[in-house]
Parts: sequence; C-alpha cells; structure tokens
Amino acid sequence: MNSPSADLRNWFDQGGQAYARFRPEYPAELAAYLASMAPDRALAVDVGCGSGQLTRQLAEHFSSVVGLDPSADQIAHAALQENVNYACAPAEELPLLSRSASLITAAQAAHWFDLPRFYAEVRRVAGPNAILALISYGVLRLEGTLGERFEQFYWKEIGPFWPAERKLVDSGYATLDFPFSEFPGPEIAIRLAWNLEEFLGYVSTWSAVRSACEGGREDLLHDFAADMANRWGDAAVTHPVSWPINMRIGYV
Repeated sequence: MNSPSADLRNWFDQGGQAYARFRPEYPAELAAYLASMAPDRALAVDVGCGSGQLTRQLAEHFSSVVGLDPSADQIAHAALQENVNYACAPAEELPLLSRSASLITAAQAAHWFDLPRFYAEVRRVAGPNAILALISYGVLRLEGTLGERFEQFYWKEIGPFWPAERKLVDSGYATLDFPFSEFPGPEIAIRLAWNLEEFLGYVSTWSAVRSACEGGREDLLHDFAADMANRWGDAAVTHPVSWPINMRIGYV
C-alpha cells in the first residue's frame, strides 16, 4: 500500500458498523462451555452485548437469548435471529423478569458497569443455580516486527488515551470484585488470520482511538496505520492474530 494515510484515512471513524464487522468472533467452544455449565437451556442473557458477537453463539444452545446494550447504534448493527431478542438497556436496569435467566454473560463489557448495581440485578434475574460469566479478551498478539510495532502503539502511544477501566481488561478482570461462588474456566483463545484492513478496522473500534481523535491526535493513528502497512507487505495477505480469553465465572 503506497499511501496508507490516504487510502485508510477513515479507518478509525466507522461507528457501530465497524464494531459489528471487525470485532473478533469468539470461538464456538466458549458458548458451548457456558451452556454446559448452565442449569438448563431456557434463557441466556448477554449484557453489554454490543452488536451480538457472543449473543449469536449463545442462541445455538439456548431456547431463548436476550441481548442488551445501552447503545442504539450497536443494537442496530446486530444480526437478527429467530430466538434472539435485542433491546437497549443499561446493565444496571435489566428489563427481565425476576428468577428468569439460566445464564448471564457480559463479554468485554463488565469494566464499564456500576458493578454493585449490576450484581443486584444479576441476583434478581438469576434463576436457581444460574451462572454468571464475566468474559474479557486480552491484548491482541501479533508476531515479529508487526507485534513489536503494535506493542509500542498499544502501551506507549495510544495508552494514555485508554480510560482507567481498561486496566481491568488488561489484568483479565483479576482484580474485579466477584462476590459469587467462583470456579475456574477452561483455557480458551481467539485465533484468527487477518489482512491489513481487518486489523486496522478492529483497532478503529477502540474507545482509546475515539479519545485520541477527540484530543486532536489523529496523527498518531495515521502514523501507526502507515507503519503497519509498510511492515504488513501486501495488504491482502493475512497474518495470525490471537487474544487470550479470561473469565470470572460462578454460581449466582
């Protein structure tokens, strides 16, 4: 790519459409595992569902799934399914009947919640022996010089623009208060092969990127895009990317 700053000048400003297109899909084994731990397959609730990355997969295992997110833009880009209902709602005010849910998940979202209020709602809507799973995936991993440039961008350049809550994600939610009967989950990772557009599209979904734009530091983003394009080679060539999945999971 000869002029990445020109060709990709809008890569970081695509809204909910970019989120739906570029956020990585969870491996099928994650939803299968969560369903296997639930007391039944009646109702799963995905809180802070975004555009439904995990919601869609839970629908393969449960009779009914509800995906909730406070962003109308995210919900608008969720793919419709017969046994999935989406609604705009905050994590702290779940529009659900008491004692109705068998599984409650929050994937890459719990660090934004008012946890005491969310946990109160979890206890209200959870059915007997229901499961709560807070899921996050860590920092993207790339190999070689691509990985080195990405690490510099993530920790040093875009790092100051991350909100304080991001530290909870980087730690795998290890320091998050979790007042439930916890048990360890399996080791699972997201593994994909991405071309340059997919990689930069994913970066465009970060809240830190939005903050950098609002702070007038689009130069950081364009410089990073140009450097990655130069290291990538043919933009259509795919490179392996991965994220470790972290879970806090327990009986409510």
